[in-house]
Amino acid sequence: MTPDSRFLDRRSPPHIMTLVLLAGLPALSLNIFLPSLPAMASHFGVSYSTMQLSLSLYLVATAVLQILVGPISDMMGRRPVMLATTAIFILATFGALVAPNYGVFLVCRLLQATMTAGLVLSRAVVRDIVSQDQAASMIGYVTMGMSIVPMVGPVIGGALEEAWSWHGSFVLLLLGGLGLFALIWADMGETAQRAGSGFAEQVRQYPELLKARRFWGYCLSAASAAGAFYAYLGGAPYVGSEVFGMDPATLGLWFGAPAVGYMAGNYLSGRFAMRLGVNRMVLIGTLFTTAGLLALTLLTLAGFTAPAVFFGSIVTVGLGNGVVLPSANAGMLSVRPRLAGSASGLGGAFMIGGGAALSVLAGAVLGPGSGALPLVLLMLASSVMSVVFILWVLARERSLRRSGGLPG
Repeated sequence: MTPDSRFLDRRSPPHIMTLVLLAGLPALSLNIFLPSLPAMASHFGVSYSTMQLSLSLYLVATAVLQILVGPISDMMGRRPVMLATTAIFILATFGALVAPNYGVFLVCRLLQATMTAGLVLSRAVVRDIVSQDQAASMIGYVTMGMSIVPMVGPVIGGALEEAWSWHGSFVLLLLGGLGLFALIWADMGETAQRAGSGFAEQVRQYPELLKARRFWGYCLSAASAAGAFYAYLGGAPYVGSEVFGMDPATLGLWFGAPAVGYMAGNYLSGRFAMRLGVNRMVLIGTLFTTAGLLALTLLTLAGFTAPAVFFGSIVTVGLGNGVVLPSANAGMLSVRPRLAGSASGLGGAFMIGGGAALSVLAGAVLGPGSGALPLVLLMLASSVMSVVFILWVLARERSLRRSGGLPG
């Protein structure tokens, strides 16, 4: 090993706060500017639905990149991948700030999606160093800290929009990227046991994951649970501004409601995942979210459509996701532990790819006179599917135990 290569190789594992920030900056990049979408559409001279592509296409790019980040990090290591993707994020954010038109802005926005490596690798690093149930607990604590970011992000974004226009949000992202790069360089040691094979060989190992029914069960349950939240991201700016008549600062304040529940759900994951196991945690979380959305549906049908009812009920989506996602991710990563990075990337790609589709669908079902009901029904349908998929996992494992087989 040369002296220079030591900077990109093994040191001590990163501190838990470093993992929180690795996952937090992508979350901030996703939602900080959402209260500014109507104003940004006016600035660039495009429609709201066109401006919303900066969310939905960002999610598509994130899904594609997660497929690539996993095997690349299994091959090259977590640390060099994080340094490279954070550098690209910094340059892309600067480009978005100075973009002369919507086309240039959208290209830079899509390049910002490289920061999704933080979401993938914060989970993969946890699974590199601890066991499955410990991973669910630790991921819960990591994402509990991370949940503060989406909670305060829209609030900050709305305030920055009122004070300095939408550019303020991207200045904050630029400063965050610079600070995170310095932190990764100083603290993020290598944790991957490198496979020693090329990228193509890593990708060829994907079928091993895709043939595992437990991987599919965890993956689809997580994707459906998160899908309710991504549908909310796609539709809530319209509901807040057009249905409830909110200004950006007020919308930003209400918009962070799910993150309050998400933080509580992450705490419960950290507290109880080792005791109850990942399957029970996923089932409990999906049932809670579905119950909350069913209640919101009935209230909406009964004519109770105040902001406090809509956004307050969405807290259950955040809480359920906070319980579901750490355990579902730990389950996915533990199906084939030596492919933890690939599993994290592939599972995340399905989750966010589905979320991109639902965010677009949410924008499509909302229109003049529609109210919030189409969005609520879309979220409820997605949540119901998350229950179905985790029940499938449980049925599969019961069948394997009766037959004396091994889970797979």
